[in-house]
Amino acid sequence: MLDLLAAGEAAEPTAFGLNAGGWVAVAMIVVILIMLWAGVPRIIGGILDSRIEGIRKQLDEAKSLRAEAEKLRDEYARKAREADQEAAALRAQAERQAEEIVEKAKADADALIERHKASAAGKIASAERAAVEELRAKVATAAADAARELIAQKHGEAADRKLADQIIGGI
Repeated sequence: MLDLLAAGEAAEPTAFGLNAGGWVAVAMIVVILIMLWAGVPRIIGGILDSRIEGIRKQLDEAKSLRAEAEKLRDEYARKAREADQEAAALRAQAERQAEEIVEKAKADADALIERHKASAAGKIASAERAAVEELRAKVATAAADAARELIAQKHGEAADRKLADQIIGGI
């Protein structure tokens, strides 16, 4: 030991044959034994078990929420498909109705044109008849006037008497 002292190293103090590191080890063993005797591992296990149970409950709740969300998603997807189908059906029905309205309008327009043509033809025919009648009346008047003038020019008073006598004699 003298050699160690001479080399500059000091001897380490000990108590009951244990140096400082030994006493720390003994203290740790005592603390661990007290913790075991007090049931710390059981308490830590209980705390961990309760946390595990809480996490399980959260996971179960998350699963149920996810299932509910998927159900809602599927329902909304179904409703969206139904709405699309209904919109397509309404669009097709509107197109059919529009076509029917256009066809009816064409038929009504054709019928109206035919009625107007018939009415115009009737008015034209009536105007032609009136013109023909007016022309006949003018012709008859002109013919009567011409005949009167001719008779007045060719027949004299004597010829009128002779004609009157023949008519009276014939009666």
